[in-house]
Amino acid sequence: MPQQPQEPRRTPLSRDRVLRAAVAFADDAGIEALSMRKLAQELGVVPMALYKHVANKEELLDGMVEVVVAGIAGQVPGSDWKSAVRGRILGARGALLAHTWAAQVIRSRTSPTPAVLAYLDSVIGTFRAGGFSTDLTHHAMHALGSRVLGFTEELFDDPADTAPQDERAQAAAYEVMARRYPHVTELARAVAHDRRSVVGQGCDDQFEFEFALDLLLDGFERLHGQGWKSTP
Repeated sequence: MPQQPQEPRRTPLSRDRVLRAAVAFADDAGIEALSMRKLAQELGVVPMALYKHVANKEELLDGMVEVVVAGIAGQVPGSDWKSAVRGRILGARGALLAHTWAAQVIRSRTSPTPAVLAYLDSVIGTFRAGGFSTDLTHHAMHALGSRVLGFTEELFDDPADTAPQDERAQAAAYEVMARRYPHVTELARAVAHDRRSVVGQGCDDQFEFEFALDLLLDGFERLHGQGWKSTP
């Protein structure tokens, strides 16, 4: 009696598979398009099957942050503290450039995930291994702020995102700006940012990010050499 053809075995659903599928979905379609229903369709399961692995969408987003941050390259053995910190931070930025939605999701979290805490712990440990006091390390981490995770927290949205699309209307708006705020307009017209290397939105391109990061690291190095303390 001929054997019936067997259906291909379906890959079992797991938390890791759910999270990685969510990351891939957000990479392709954008974080705004992600929903539990659409993710279930992508995985070929009913939505309720996802809730065995993530309690809700917020837990899903936390897990997606875990996947991205866990993928940041580790410290190169034998490097000095300055090179090591710079390398780790630029590695974090590389992860955010690969997952353009991730900075937005990290900003929206109310507390750090375990992978974020492990990453921050490693950066703090690098300062301490380089001879920094806990005092200077504390202030250095505050000065780095969101840059330690690879992005700069912008004060405002990029004006280009809300500017008129019509060229005449755009030129007229610039003229009004130039009369009211000449120095702001001069700066805005003088500098062109590399949109391909911007994390999130605004002016946070690669050159601007590295410029600010290197200023900070140079300052930390000078204070460390002076034996700086926050109190007399």
